[in-house]
Amino acid sequence: MLRLACLIDRMNDRLGAGLAWATLAIVLIQFAVVILRYAFGLGSIWMQEALTYLFASLFMLGSADALRRGAHVRVDIWYRDAPARAKVWVDLIGVLVLLWPTMLVLGWQAWPYVAKSVAILEGSAETAGIPAVWLLKCEILAFVLLLALQGLAFVIRGVDALSRTEPAGEGT
Repeated sequence: MLRLACLIDRMNDRLGAGLAWATLAIVLIQFAVVILRYAFGLGSIWMQEALTYLFASLFMLGSADALRRGAHVRVDIWYRDAPARAKVWVDLIGVLVLLWPTMLVLGWQAWPYVAKSVAILEGSAETAGIPAVWLLKCEILAFVLLLALQGLAFVIRGVDALSRTEPAGEGT
């Protein structure tokens, strides 16, 4: 089972590393939009929408990697100073009680929304926009799947850590 957790971690790590390039693309496109607009008086709906697509992709597809690395928002009242086993319990309970139920509800609610968009191959409301809004909406389901899988990796590692015997002298 630990191999599965490592596979999930590796997948999210590679996805996150690839998405890091989206940040550079966002900066370059935004720079081009500003130069075109203020230096030449030109605008591009396609470039504006590309920024939205890139930012949405960065957030939606990169969230699982952020969770994997612990870069997500955490209310750190006592977690930082808690013993390792207590942290494992908090992470397990967080996945089982918060993450998975939230992903289940989000996936359940998003499914018809995404399916309708895919069925009509929804495009931009703007004539010169990107004709792939349906693809952007599919990222909602990818977000749900990637976060749920990262939660599974946490659960596998947590159960493994809790099943090991404690070294003498270490408390919970």
